[in-house]
Amino acid sequence: MGVVHTVGHSTRSVGELIVLLKEAGVELLIDVRSFPRSRRNPQFDVDALPDDLGTAGIRYRHARALGGRRPKQTGSETSPNTAWRVAAFKNYADYALTPPFREALVALVARSDIDACALMCAEQAWRQCHRRIITDHLLAAGTDVRHIVAPGHVEPAELGEDAVIQPDRTVHYPTAQANLF
Repeated sequence: MGVVHTVGHSTRSVGELIVLLKEAGVELLIDVRSFPRSRRNPQFDVDALPDDLGTAGIRYRHARALGGRRPKQTGSETSPNTAWRVAAFKNYADYALTPPFREALVALVARSDIDACALMCAEQAWRQCHRRIITDHLLAAGTDVRHIVAPGHVEPAELGEDAVIQPDRTVHYPTAQANLF
């Protein structure tokens, strides 16, 4: 099974991003922003980034089905993801249990066996990004995940502290039960 890296573009230059991707051996950058544009950093817009990456020998693909900023899911009143205190993370964790996400995840795992992939979003800190939930689901699927943090600094991913892998390989984030005795 392949390796999937994650990276946040933040305020880096495209050149800095390319150096990070090259250091990690990335061949395919998968953009997991729901809206692949940036007012503050237009160099990462879908209109410009693929060409710049291509010049460096890195392919680009936008994966809307893995994008963040998900609305509250229908039926989320009975969500198994009650450990999340931030609504955006809870909404995404609920979305990650839906068929569109599951299908995109299966495709990503298959693609990682063919190409060295990296998931990219805007947020540099992976702990503050929906990439952390994607990571948990990839780990549950048996995929090796590594976070590109800075030049020469890549962290191996570990399952989130509230994450519980279910028998069907999905991930739930239940509220921890207090010790009753």
